[in-house]
Amino acid sequence: MSTGEGVRESWSTRIGFILAAVGSAVGLGNIWRFPFQVGQEGGAAFLVMYLAFVLLIGFPAMLVEFVVGRKTGLNTVGAIREFAGGAWKYLGGLFVFIGFVILSYYSVVGGWVMRYIVGSVTGGYVGPPAADGTPQAAQYFGKIAVGWDALLFHALFMLVVIAIVALGVQRGIELGVKVMVPGIIAIFAVLAIYTFTLSGAAEAYSYYLTPDLGYLLANWQSIVPAAAGQGFFTLSLGMGVMITYASYLSEDENLAVDGGSIVVFNTGISILTGLIVFPILFSADVDPGSPGAGAIFVSVAEALGSIPFGAVVGVLFFGTVAIAALSSAISLIEVVVSYAIDELGVTRMTATAVVGGAIFFLGAPVTYDTVMVDLYDILAAKILLLSGGILLLVLVTWIHADEALEELSKGVGRLGSNGQVWLWIVRVPVLIVLIVSLVLGVLEYMEFLTGPFADFLNSL
Repeated sequence: MSTGEGVRESWSTRIGFILAAVGSAVGLGNIWRFPFQVGQEGGAAFLVMYLAFVLLIGFPAMLVEFVVGRKTGLNTVGAIREFAGGAWKYLGGLFVFIGFVILSYYSVVGGWVMRYIVGSVTGGYVGPPAADGTPQAAQYFGKIAVGWDALLFHALFMLVVIAIVALGVQRGIELGVKVMVPGIIAIFAVLAIYTFTLSGAAEAYSYYLTPDLGYLLANWQSIVPAAAGQGFFTLSLGMGVMITYASYLSEDENLAVDGGSIVVFNTGISILTGLIVFPILFSADVDPGSPGAGAIFVSVAEALGSIPFGAVVGVLFFGTVAIAALSSAISLIEVVVSYAIDELGVTRMTATAVVGGAIFFLGAPVTYDTVMVDLYDILAAKILLLSGGILLLVLVTWIHADEALEELSKGVGRLGSNGQVWLWIVRVPVLIVLIVSLVLGVLEYMEFLTGPFADFLNSL
């Protein structure tokens, strides 16, 4: 990474890279998006498919991004241009655009999380229902999710992200995640032990951990794209993050071991999140399948008002979610910032400020109505991420396979037949699954545009 004088920064330690990558993966995707995806897609039926995607699809795909990033040592656009050249350079531009789009609405959700920390302290989302029966938690979300309140906290979240990334790789990103990631794990471990004692824990574990294969077979057209998009989203794949982070690695790093560590940490925290969220919901008799991007806020907040020490748990839970959101956000903005530094020659401070400001303005419409979250999220997670991932896998494992195997072998030693196994896993089953998921995602997005989004436009 250029610092403005032509010297590119690097990670000071291997654990710094792993924690940064884990921090990128462990964020709102795990704690905000994962529980409501599980709830909407049938509980354990979704969990089984998600785990299969992460292990069989996500890990091989992550190695593809690592190969490109470390081999070139450049930002996403520069990396693709050097690795392949020609029209492929626009794929790097697509990754930058994807990171831009995701962070624009991600920041709004991050603002919601910050607001809920305040609500946990003041008891803002706890109280009697309205005259029409609307729970206090739903009323609270309705007030803070849109309007000036949402815009203000969207700005606050982006300012914190800008401040961290402006400090650089070692003093900003690496130092931040070395504090954030262990903190997330420690607090969530404590919360998981606490929720084990709740009255609805047994029923929650059954819902979350015992898959209904009949439900899975009957609803695979919805579950498959949801699991694929969630897998790519939570591992920060298809958006250039892992290419960017791997570009700061030395050649003696074992990419397979690093990738495996990231997948294990990320998946473990996703599972841990469910072990916290669903016992809280079931203990308060709250429906885990409430649809919509705000479901986890309304459902968890409503449940917190009904369990022992709910206010304390709320501060810990939403505080940890905020930390996780920041750790992911700094990786997303770094994709765009590194491009501006390397390609345009601007300083890190200038790049971070300008990029952060532009992302804030792109996300501003999301504070008008929560339907805009779905407009951005479905497009990004189920179409753009998968499209970028498919194109990159074709480029690396079909067109430049020899260079990919050579790079993967560095720091590993003799790959032997393992290299060919990896290539063919990515070339055939991974690509087929992603293509099918993309088609299903496009169909779902069209249904959304002609349904809920069309209704929203008609109401204006």
